Amino acid sequence: MTSRTADPRTRHSNGHVGTERRHNPFAGIGAGRAVWPILFGLGVVAWMFVRDFEPGMFRGIRFTWASAAWLAVAVLCMFGRDLGYMIRIRVLSEGRLSWRQAFRIIMLWEFTSAVTPSAVGGTSVAVVYVHKEGISVGESTAIVMLTSFLDELYFLVMFPVMLLAVGGRQLFEITTASDGIATGLMTFALVGYGLKALWVAIMGYGLFFNPRGLKWVIVKIFGLRWLRRWRDGGIRAGDDIVVCSARIRHNGPGFWTKALGSTFLSWSSRYLVANALVMAMFSVGDHLLLFARQLVMWIMMLVMPTPGGSGFAEYIFSTYCSDLITVAPAMRHGAAVLIALLWRGVTYYPYLAVGAVVFPRWVNRNFVRPGGKKR
Repeated sequence: MTSRTADPRTRHSNGHVGTERRHNPFAGIGAGRAVWPILFGLGVVAWMFVRDFEPGMFRGIRFTWASAAWLAVAVLCMFGRDLGYMIRIRVLSEGRLSWRQAFRIIMLWEFTSAVTPSAVGGTSVAVVYVHKEGISVGESTAIVMLTSFLDELYFLVMFPVMLLAVGGRQLFEITTASDGIATGLMTFALVGYGLKALWVAIMGYGLFFNPRGLKWVIVKIFGLRWLRRWRDGGIRAGDDIVVCSARIRHNGPGFWTKALGSTFLSWSSRYLVANALVMAMFSVGDHLLLFARQLVMWIMMLVMPTPGGSGFAEYIFSTYCSDLITVAPAMRHGAAVLIALLWRGVTYYPYLAVGAVVFPRWVNRNFVRPGGKKR
């Protein structure tokens, strides 16, 4: 990724680079949208509390200095997650993005992911975030593509590793849920994993072996009569794959070691948050199994239509992980719901809050001229 020349297809007759300068691609995204996933998620938590409320469910919970220490560990894990992302995007940009720029991109990216459906995420507009920090459109596309590829590769590798480490029966057999729920969770996980595996296989083939061949296939597919309306988008996707492939072929082992290592740091730190939160209030029956089940949860969230998986994440965590919290049976449901709320409070809601402040200012600076006129 050494070239600074903008992709020719992004130049306009007036000499400006990047089609996003003609209009605001974030017109449908705003700080106000952060309210809905918060309300939806809290609504689900409230429903879970009321559904099976027991007066003594919180009896025995004590907040001590050890609790404070474990909460601090949970927050540090989230810092580790963001640090891993920042390191990776600096590596992928070959050091041309500063730490401040990397932080801004990650916060904007996470905000967009938090207010859009999990199946969409923030990747679709992340190219603009990177490009606005001074990286050419072609390189920005390559950086975002590689980021997405590395994320999915982590899941693709870690899922079978965790499956072998903890065993399939423990991973999907939930003592507090019915057989139907357990089967449904396993189905969600396998479908999500299958989609990720297919995506990684196709992108890996295109990026590292035959980019022009994959572009030809994409163009042919979108040339079919019932897909022809999206043909222009298919052509652009094919072009992006060719550009990305050309930019990564010169990278050596050191580059890939840093990129893969920062990806591992980011996602693994994120999963350790729940372990620390449970330890702050209770104790964990099996730390590795709790880590593995969170991996499965994120695979399931791929197919969720709610913004950031809001509501589903809280419910699935309290259902899927409650049997790993070592408390009296009467307290187990309340403990799981409490941890689910704290977990989302550390891993999800802060990005909504930060994004609601940073995002409007960023849009105004990049898409609105002085006097309120759009660029």
